[in-house]
Amino acid sequence: MDDDTRGVRGTSADRVPGPAVPPPPTAPPPATAPAPSLSGLGAPAPPTGRAPTPPPTAAPVEQPSPEAPVDAWLRTPRPPQGPGVWRFGYTPPPPEEAEGVSDRSLLVGALISLLSALLLWSLWRNGYLPYRLVPLKLFTPGEWWNPGTSGGPRTIEGSDALTVYEAILFGLLAYGCGRIGNFSELFRRHVAGRGQPFLAVAAAVAAGFTQLLVWKETLPVVRPVLVLVASVAGGEIYQSQTVVNVIYGLIAAAVLWPFARLGRWRELIAARRVSPAPDPGSPPAPPTAASPDRWPELRAAGWTDAADTLTAEVRTGRMNDVDVARLRHAWTLATRRPDRLAPFAEAVLRTGGAAALHPSGHRDLPRRTARHDVLTGQVRIGRCAQDQHNPYVRRGTGLALDPTLLGTSLLAVGPPGAGKSARLIRPVVEALALRALAGQAAVLAVGAAGAPLGPDEAFDVVVRVGNPASAHDVDLYGGTTDPDEAAAVLAEGLVGDVGSLDSRRSATVLAQLLGPYRAAHDHFPSVPELRELLDGTPAAIAGLRAALEAAGHHAMLRELDARARQAGGPGDPAPVLADRVALLDRPAFAGFFATGPDARPFALRSLGQHPLRVRIDLPERGHAEASRLLTRLLLAQFTAITAARTDTALFACLVLDDATHAVTAETVRGIRRLRSVNAGAVLALRTVDDVPEALHTPLLGAVGCTAAFSGITTWDGKRFAEAWGKEWVETREVAQHTVFADQPFTRALHALRKLVTGKAVTTDAVTVRQVERERWSASELAYSVPAGHAVIRLATVEGEHAPPLLVQLDA
Repeated sequence: MDDDTRGVRGTSADRVPGPAVPPPPTAPPPATAPAPSLSGLGAPAPPTGRAPTPPPTAAPVEQPSPEAPVDAWLRTPRPPQGPGVWRFGYTPPPPEEAEGVSDRSLLVGALISLLSALLLWSLWRNGYLPYRLVPLKLFTPGEWWNPGTSGGPRTIEGSDALTVYEAILFGLLAYGCGRIGNFSELFRRHVAGRGQPFLAVAAAVAAGFTQLLVWKETLPVVRPVLVLVASVAGGEIYQSQTVVNVIYGLIAAAVLWPFARLGRWRELIAARRVSPAPDPGSPPAPPTAASPDRWPELRAAGWTDAADTLTAEVRTGRMNDVDVARLRHAWTLATRRPDRLAPFAEAVLRTGGAAALHPSGHRDLPRRTARHDVLTGQVRIGRCAQDQHNPYVRRGTGLALDPTLLGTSLLAVGPPGAGKSARLIRPVVEALALRALAGQAAVLAVGAAGAPLGPDEAFDVVVRVGNPASAHDVDLYGGTTDPDEAAAVLAEGLVGDVGSLDSRRSATVLAQLLGPYRAAHDHFPSVPELRELLDGTPAAIAGLRAALEAAGHHAMLRELDARARQAGGPGDPAPVLADRVALLDRPAFAGFFATGPDARPFALRSLGQHPLRVRIDLPERGHAEASRLLTRLLLAQFTAITAARTDTALFACLVLDDATHAVTAETVRGIRRLRSVNAGAVLALRTVDDVPEALHTPLLGAVGCTAAFSGITTWDGKRFAEAWGKEWVETREVAQHTVFADQPFTRALHALRKLVTGKAVTTDAVTVRQVERERWSASELAYSVPAGHAVIRLATVEGEHAPPLLVQLDA
């Protein structure tokens, strides 16, 4: 915010800036009164200066709904999964089914099997099958039967044996018919696949029909059972009507039992039971005492009162998901230093869910456009398509990004209108901003003025380069006081894209001027002064020399003399540097990039110290070259600053909505080092050709996550296909060969078939082999990716990889 005492816009690296534009007064979310944040617990308080007054918190749009309160959100399982899987409420897909027969073939096969079984049973019952009683006569006494192979039973014992024999044969015939006709698959596909209650009703109808056939003695069940019981217990058992009724009841139950199992009646009855409705005024009881909404980690450490306070806050709806994530992170930090446990518990007892607030006082973003799980840091960007390129286990699952993936950096390529900004960049910026409110990340979003990166109220610092109303400025030197470090980064931003210039020599030239100037004036030169020094203006050089002589800086005088000797020589990069600085020395930027004791522009170095949310709007219209220069400079500063920081607890991320001509050889090496310092970069390009050709392969190798949006060219597709590599696939080659018959009858049949179908009789020769093919070819990436989709390849900082996945992006 504007400094009333100095009249300078900006902030230094030692101050946490407040919001650039205060949000309009709105009703705060239901929560206790905000309290000052605890230093070192969730979001550190400003080390020096006046702490910013927390502004009124805007009512968030996406709050837990009554159907999904915070306690239910906390209890939702988040099982560990592979890279990019949306873990919130994840349920694994059913096992992959092998390619089966079609429904038509299945129904025809079942019908033929059934008709064949009925025909065979009819032939058996009517005595048309010869030798049908021979197996039975081999195992029974001969006096039970009439003479001859087809002679029937002579005695009652023979009749009883024949009854049991027929029942056994009927059971074998039914079993064989079911197996041959694949009735189990038919039942699973067309009955069980429809779920309840259709499954239970169908099983009940089948059970009733079967009971009718059993008691009509169409199916041989009752008589064989009665015969077996009489043979075991004796015929006198049937003199008791009670025993007979029991036997009939057991038969009916035995016939009904398999249908009850098939119809899953027990599960249906259990699901239909309605539990007593809870009292609407009472909070929902957690399933177990160790549920996350009861804060078991605090209870285990003995802070029961604080845990009870947070549990009540969660159940009454006075906390949101950001509060939960922030307090969990604050508790984790407090456990590392026991002296912070008591202040944390005291703050929780005093302010509840408003403890350990972010320095801005915000507890949520004013608006969300994507689904977030702040507890895991994931943001859902789409759903994996049902495509053969995607593994079966990933089809239909949500795809999400989190810091473990962004830590490897992400490169998104797609033409304008493909959805890079709205469907990828904006959700990523939102997720990082939410994580910053939880005290776990710092985000710098850079884009053209008007880019959909989020409203002003969602950021702590908003820098509008070239806009006089901007409350903050950009520090060209990154907040450093070392001339050599400032020269190296500035040279990379100014001429890093010029292949004919050596960045190290350019950095030497700048160091020869920045060092003496800072020694003489205790600050770096402003843009007009730097331009004059690079142009070698006599008045500027003479004034700097006089200041150095007056202060007695003889070492810096030697640096200035060396610059004077090299000026104008062959290959001197000073003129090119001066021309690039001239892009910033325009009337539109008057008052910007100021230096001196009264100028404290926002410095990127503060990103590594505080959980800040920063957005920089570049003047893309009318000043495209200056915008690219600033983008290149910010990327160089970010890679240098994050690599040099000692405390890597905060995840720092740079998001470039347009990285055209911003990538240089040095920044590619810097991007490769980000994953080791808990930082990452998200770069969006219209085409890979926006990067120098020599850097295509190094850039694709430096980032762990890549995204190819619909509409890319085959040239870009070829680069992605090469970067994603190949995989072994199984191919089937079918060759048709004409069948030549030798026998006259066979030739006649073939001629008749050709006359009817119009095709010669052929046989198929199938060859199956393993070949290595590209996961996605250049043509597929250019022409097979539908609109609103992208092919995304992910990798984590731990080294896990996911294959390129076709993703339907969420709007």
